[in-house]
Amino acid sequence: MTEPELTALLKQGDGKAFEYLVKTYQGRIYNACLGVLHSEEDAEDLAQEVFMEVYRSISGFKEEAKLSTWMYRIAMTKSLDHLRSKKRKKRFAFVTSLFSETSNTPRYDPPEFVHPGVQLENKEAAAWLFKAIDALPENQKTAFTLHKIEGLSYTEIGEVMNLSLPSIESLMFRAKQNLKQTLGTYYKNNF
Repeated sequence: MTEPELTALLKQGDGKAFEYLVKTYQGRIYNACLGVLHSEEDAEDLAQEVFMEVYRSISGFKEEAKLSTWMYRIAMTKSLDHLRSKKRKKRFAFVTSLFSETSNTPRYDPPEFVHPGVQLENKEAAAWLFKAIDALPENQKTAFTLHKIEGLSYTEIGEVMNLSLPSIESLMFRAKQNLKQTLGTYYKNNF
């Protein structure tokens, strides 16, 4: 089934088309969320939210981009919003602990994260890589994740992020430079 055919069926409220959509794209959407969130549980929850958002708003989809691109855009937006929300909670917990001597608020230390596809012997290096990716500015992190983890082309990333091709090329160049610097320090100190 082609994307235009699928989109037409989805707009008609076809349940089987929605089931097909979920089966076809659930792995990609989950991985896109996981690449940004570094939490399997959060990625699962947000992937479900992405499909619910698609279901609710498919009638408003203008088909200016591919359906898959639109879904990646929703996934990235929801993932980044979720991270911002977690950061606000983390800052609030930190400020609360500064002013309250008997604070029972737990510290929000990020968990050690390793993508499920990483082999055990590369676990430590992968953890450092994901920490370095996580430290990138938001746009660089999104572009890098979509390209290197999800395999999207620069053109597709531009559609997802609503940026020009030169902007994506610039983001990727800066992301690589930042990662090279961060990881260079790690390898210099550990090897």
